[in-house]
Amino acid sequence: MGLLLRLLVAAGLAVDAYVHWIFAPDMAFVQGGAIGGDVLFRAQAAVAGVVAVLILVRATRWAYALAFLVAVGAVGALVLYYYVDVGPLGPLPDMHEPVWYAEKTISLAGEGVAALAALAGFFVTGRGRRTSGEVPAPESAARV
Repeated sequence: MGLLLRLLVAAGLAVDAYVHWIFAPDMAFVQGGAIGGDVLFRAQAAVAGVVAVLILVRATRWAYALAFLVAVGAVGALVLYYYVDVGPLGPLPDMHEPVWYAEKTISLAGEGVAALAALAGFFVTGRGRRTSGEVPAPESAARV
């Protein structure tokens, strides 16, 4: 189960990274804000890629939590900017894009799978911890 969750999270984040990296040049012309849309897309791609590798290398609760935040943040931004024209938001440009196309669907699917698998991984990982009331057995008694 753990390996399957790791692969689902990493694959979903890899799809997210790929789509954002490919579309970054197209976002250079987005109006408003101090940060360019291309920079935002490249940053999302880099963060998603790094977290995908992190999950493959070390799948801890913290890594799953980070993966969940990256994936659900991408889903939230995609859905928000599809339905709502919030305009420039501080240093962020106006990313409103009320058009749906195949790559957007692929990105949403990858991010959604990564978010759900990361959430499951967070709750599955580390469940074997002892409760605060348990006292561990001394090591010397275990060797006898």
